[in-house]
Amino acid sequence: MKKYYKRENYLKRIRGFYNDASMIKVISGVRRCGKSCLMATIAQELTESGVEDENIIFIDLDKRGFKNVKTQDQLEKVIDERATAKGLKYLFIDEVQNVDGFEEVLNAYRLEDEFSIFITGSNAYLLSGELVTKLTGRYIEFEMLTLTFEEYLDMKKFLGKEVENLTTELDHYIHEGGFPQALTYDNEEDRRKYIDSVIKEIFEKDIKRRVKIRNVSGFQKVQQYIINNFGATSSITNLLESLNRAGISIKRNTLVHYIEILKDSKIIYECKRFDLKSKKSIGCAQKYYLSDLGFWFATNTDNRINYGPILENIVYCYALSKGYKISIGRIGKLECDFILRDSNMDYSYVQVSMTIMNDIKTEDREYAPFEMIHDNYPKYLLTRNDPIQKRNGIKHVNIPEFMADGKMFD
Repeated sequence: MKKYYKRENYLKRIRGFYNDASMIKVISGVRRCGKSCLMATIAQELTESGVEDENIIFIDLDKRGFKNVKTQDQLEKVIDERATAKGLKYLFIDEVQNVDGFEEVLNAYRLEDEFSIFITGSNAYLLSGELVTKLTGRYIEFEMLTLTFEEYLDMKKFLGKEVENLTTELDHYIHEGGFPQALTYDNEEDRRKYIDSVIKEIFEKDIKRRVKIRNVSGFQKVQQYIINNFGATSSITNLLESLNRAGISIKRNTLVHYIEILKDSKIIYECKRFDLKSKKSIGCAQKYYLSDLGFWFATNTDNRINYGPILENIVYCYALSKGYKISIGRIGKLECDFILRDSNMDYSYVQVSMTIMNDIKTEDREYAPFEMIHDNYPKYLLTRNDPIQKRNGIKHVNIPEFMADGKMFD
C-alpha cells in the first residue's frame, strides 16, 4: 500500500465528518496542492479503522478507465457497479467536474443515506453557482493550501531529505514553494518547470474550459503582472493605471473579470482592508497574495528575495491554513498588516517585518500600530531571525520557530 504524507492540519478537520452521509465533503484548493492524496489518505484511515475494502469506492475521473465518464448516466453506472456492499459506503470522486450535472447525481446518492461522499475538482467548477444553488446546505467545504512551512519541514523528513537550521530552511521554502510534488525534485530548474506546468495546467483545465477569454495574451499579461506585484496595496483604478503604464491596455470590466478568474482558480487570494475605528471594510483597496510563492519564482529569473511581501505572503497563507479569517487593518494613517479572526470570533493582530534591528525608527514603526489598538486581543510582531524583545505585552516571535511548531495566534 502506497504511503502518503499525512496532512494532519486538514485531516483533523474532516475526521468528524467521515461517517456523515447527510453532508457532501468538498475538498477545494489550487490545482496540485494535494487534494487527491488527501482523499487517498482518508480512504487509508477508513481501512485502518476497520472499514472493508468493498465499502470504499474511489473514482478518479482523470484516470484511464474513467476518462470517458462524462454524463450523469455514465457516472451513476460506474458508481452502481461498485456499490454492492451492505452498510455505509464511502464514495470518493476526484475531478468530479468532468461530468456535466454532477451535482444532481451526488444529491441523489446523498438522499439514499447510504453514502458518505467526498469530492475534489477544479475550483472554477466546484465553487461555481451551480454547486451553491443545487446543494445549498448539503455540503461542507474544506479548503486546502499548498504546504505550510511546518508541513514543508515534515514532508522533507518524510521523504528522507536533510533538514538544516530553521532560518536556512525558511529561505529554501521561500524559493521552492509548497507544492508537494515540487519538493520531490532535487534540482531547482526541475522545480521551476514543474510549477510552470501547473500554471499552464490551471489555464488549460480550470480556466479555458469554463470561461471564454478572447484575448489570451492580455489575460496572461495581467496574470503575470499581478503575480509580480503580490502583496502591494492596490485598487482596480490603480491597477488599470499601472497596467497602462506597462503597455497593457485593458478595460475596467475586463480587469475585474480576469481577477475573479485568478481568484476562482486559487492562484491568488484577495485580502481586503478593515478600518478599526469605523469597524467597516474598505472596499476600494486591497492586497492580492499568491496561493504559493512558487508561482513567483517559477515565472521570474530574479532570485533575489524581497522579504517584505514574501514574509507577508507566508504569514497570510499560514493563517489561512489554520482557519483564520484575514483582513488588513487600518488605524488612522497607520496600517496593521493583518487582523485575524478565529472561529470563536476572537481577534489577534499581526505585524510582519524582515527585521526590526536596523535602527530605532524601524522598531518604533513596527510597534506603532499596536500602540494605537486599545483592546486586549493578542498582538504579534513576526520577524525572520531577530533577538526576541519584550515591549508593552506584544508577542515578538521569529517566523521559522513559530511556524515550525504549528502555533496559533492566541
